[in-house]
Formats: sequence, C-alpha cells, structure tokens
Amino acid sequence: MTNDHVVTGTATREGTVAPSGDAVTVHVHADGTTAVAVVDGIGHSFRVAAIAQLIADVTARIAARRGPLAGLLTGTELVADPGAGDETEPDAVAIVAVAQPGDERVRIAWVGDCRAYVLTEDGQVQRLTVDHNLATQLAMAGYDGEITRRASQWVRTTVATASVATVAEAWTDRPLAVVLTTDGVHDQLSHDVLRTLLVQHQDAPQTLAQALVAAAEPGPDGVRDDATAVVIKLNSTTQVPSS
Repeated sequence: MTNDHVVTGTATREGTVAPSGDAVTVHVHADGTTAVAVVDGIGHSFRVAAIAQLIADVTARIAARRGPLAGLLTGTELVADPGAGDETEPDAVAIVAVAQPGDERVRIAWVGDCRAYVLTEDGQVQRLTVDHNLATQLAMAGYDGEITRRASQWVRTTVATASVATVAEAWTDRPLAVVLTTDGVHDQLSHDVLRTLLVQHQDAPQTLAQALVAAAEPGPDGVRDDATAVVIKLNSTTQVPSS
C-alpha cells in the first residue's frame, strides 16, 4: 500500500496447524496518517482467526486517529469479556505502528511477543521491542539456557490483559525501514539473515515482507508457526548500500 508519506508491504503464511491466527490491517486516515496493526491470535480456530482480524481492524483504525496506545487499548475492550459458560474469549498479542505526515518518526505500541525492528542509516538492524514473556523476566534475573528457551512460550501480557501501565511504547526517528513480525518469523530467523534481507530489499517493502516470511524455517520438531511480516518505509528516506 502506498500514499504520499508511507509505503507498506505485508505478507503472511499459514503454519502447520490451520487456520492461521495471524492478522494484519493497514489503515490510512483521511489526513494521510498510516497505522499498521499486526495481531497474533493465541491458538488455532476459526473463532481465534476472526477475533484476531477484528482486533487488527479496530486497533489500526483507532491508532490512525488517536495514536498507537489508544489503538491497542481499544483492542483490549474487544476481548475484555471473559465469555459465558465454558467458552472463553480468544486472546492475542499485538503490535501497532503509526506514521504521520510531517513527522519523521514511526511510533509503536505492543503487548506480548510481536516485534519491531528498524534499519538505520548506517545499515544496522536494531530491535525496538522487548518480548513480554517469562523468558525475558528470567533473563533479566540472570537465568539462561534451556529454562529461558522453554519460558519464551509463556506470554505475560496480552491484548486481553493490557492496560495503560502494561502497553509498551517506542519510536524511531528517520528510519530507512521498520519491520513488524510475529514470532513465526523472528523466532525462526537469525539476526544475520534478517539484516541481509532488510538491506537487500529495503527499497521494495512488499518484496521484503514476502522474503522474510519465506525465509522463516520450521522449528526443531518440524512444525511451522503462522508467520507474518509487515514493512513500513517512509518516502523521504534514503537507501543503505548493500554490503
């Protein structure tokens, strides 16, 4: 998708277990503000998939008008009801990015383990987000190895539990490209592969998004997770030479 300020590319690939719980929405407001929401539904069912897409749609639309924090907190209200009887509301993790005309920043808010990366003017790839999971907490406490690897699956903050205090925010100035990913991409790619693809395809957001999803490998057990990548490029940025 292209407007005068932002070019975006999106790609998603269903994992081994259908249907995909990943969802993406790109919304351009009347003033040219672009908001992108990436949602990774927890579990695999048609209801999870439907709710994930609803969260993405609402979050992106509100974020374009009110900012990324307001967008995510509105998404929270969609799954705040614990549900009646034995059927609980589906939950998800999510990230939303906003680029506004006249502002050379990309603003980001997230809950859970969706991630954002930025390609900087010196050709480096920096991670802008910290996963909201038990592995991160254990690593901060000095643990490492197998215990932290297994703990990466235990998400501590989700869309349903998000609040003003638990939604994390970040921004980046004059990025060459910002990439949003679900764990089906970033858990299955090395940082070197990620950087190589970003530098190689930075001027073609759709090609880059597709390349990131295609490069994600199956896990050790041969199972593929749903994989989604979104690339955001401000039209005013310049290109880093390939290395």
